[in-house]
Amino acid sequence: MRIVQLANFYGSRSGGLRTAVDRWGAGYVAAGHEVALVVPGTEDHEEVLDSGVVRIRVAAGRLPFSGGYRLARPHRVAEAVAHLAPDAIEVSDRLTLRGFGRWARDRDIHSTMVSHERLDRLLGMVMPRSIARLAADRANSATAASYDSIVCTTPFAAAEFDRIGAGNVVRAPLGVDLDIFDPRHADRTLAARWVDDETTLITHCGRLSPEKRPDRSIAAVARLHSARRRVHLVIAGDGPRRPALERAARGLPVTFLGHLPDRTQVATLLATTEISVAPGPHETFCLSALESLASGTPVVGSRSSAVAGIVDPSCGALAEDSTTGFADAIEDLLARPRPARESAARRRAMSFRWSDSIDRMIGVHRGARV
Repeated sequence: MRIVQLANFYGSRSGGLRTAVDRWGAGYVAAGHEVALVVPGTEDHEEVLDSGVVRIRVAAGRLPFSGGYRLARPHRVAEAVAHLAPDAIEVSDRLTLRGFGRWARDRDIHSTMVSHERLDRLLGMVMPRSIARLAADRANSATAASYDSIVCTTPFAAAEFDRIGAGNVVRAPLGVDLDIFDPRHADRTLAARWVDDETTLITHCGRLSPEKRPDRSIAAVARLHSARRRVHLVIAGDGPRRPALERAARGLPVTFLGHLPDRTQVATLLATTEISVAPGPHETFCLSALESLASGTPVVGSRSSAVAGIVDPSCGALAEDSTTGFADAIEDLLARPRPARESAARRRAMSFRWSDSIDRMIGVHRGARV
């Protein structure tokens, strides 16, 4: 089977979307399939990745105020895909490339849309909730009608499609690399840069954009700091909100590391920290939260996001979407015995394996409704 993956919001600093696309692609190749990945770039370029995936970059302009993303025009992407003659396409873009469902159907090609985000939640950030829901329902109905399969990684992600009665939704949870993200990678020397034995190291790992709410992590630490709780927040990630966040963090025990390009650096940080914070209220999976759990680090996440389906009371805490909510959840988690919560975090992550996710996706591309 020849599978072509399409993504526009895919770049050197992408997070969970890029990890998912890359891991699925590598898994398809390992299972004996041909795989091409079409993404935007500074110029047209083709290369074979170590995984065996053929990555095709289509020249694209930079999207202003996006932190570096580029958007390839659909007609240029279509030219590249037509040349590849796929048996199946996998689209990881709810917006700019959504028309490829109809494109594939006209050519008798199996099509899959991966829902990496909740459209109703994203629209709700810029318009009244009732209008956002109506607009999302209309767009989602059109998407469900034009694609053979809609893949959702969590029940939270599937909720907006369940609401409109879409009958082609498939659940395919993501996985985590349990070798890279492992408690054994904890580094006391790294921790000593920021904390001593009486200070709690907290990490926020993710893109610094409005929908991720990194400001809430800073505000929660500010509240704990004002209550004389000895804490230090390390923020790993970059994005358009960084200048404003740095201003908000002045005078607080907060360190900005910027984007960490090496996944082993991320793994070491997550294994070293005591608590990981995932405040994004719209996360449809939150791979960084799962990577934290695999590293033996409990997670404090938003109760209104998909994190609520990943984190349970044994390995983390769920918070209301407020400064007080997150500060209180961190306090509650710290009151539990550290060895127990860390071993529970690792156990929880072990139920999410990339091999299971890849098998599920291969079934989807073969037309299975699993």
